[in-house]
Amino acid sequence: MRKIIYLVLFLFITAQRPVQAYVAENSAQIKKGEDTKTDTRKLILKSFLDKKQSPLTNYTEKIIQESDKNNLDWRLIPAITGVESSFGKRIPYNSYNAYGWANGNYSFNSWDNSIEIVSDTLNNKYVKRGARKITSIAKRYAPPSSTWANKVIYFVNQIDPSGLAFAID
Repeated sequence: MRKIIYLVLFLFITAQRPVQAYVAENSAQIKKGEDTKTDTRKLILKSFLDKKQSPLTNYTEKIIQESDKNNLDWRLIPAITGVESSFGKRIPYNSYNAYGWANGNYSFNSWDNSIEIVSDTLNNKYVKRGARKITSIAKRYAPPSSTWANKVIYFVNQIDPSGLAFAID
């Protein structure tokens, strides 16, 4: 019954407010000099990842910091990890590859290193090259999957359905 309720809620949310882009508006980012301890995104993301028993739980600040630095929605990276590795729980030993890079055959040096590289790559190789929507990213990130984008969007909304306004191309 619970799954049915979540499915109905998911369908309602996506039908009412489709999430198509992932580039955060400036108002969603913490400005220099602000007290980052009051950033509710950290609390929301940490709670979500903790419930998923993710090894990324202690890296929420890094995820948000790198997302802001690269003009990404703070929910995108964790949503990708949900699709690709059950939030980092199903990865090759010590690879820190929760993102499905090279079909899981790529290894990063650490979680911090992986978050930095993935955020930078999404910005420079996707956003700056015109892939500003999750559906556009999917065509390059996970071809030929026809479900990847919807799964990422689902997890974006699971993390926080009420948060940011999205830039539409």
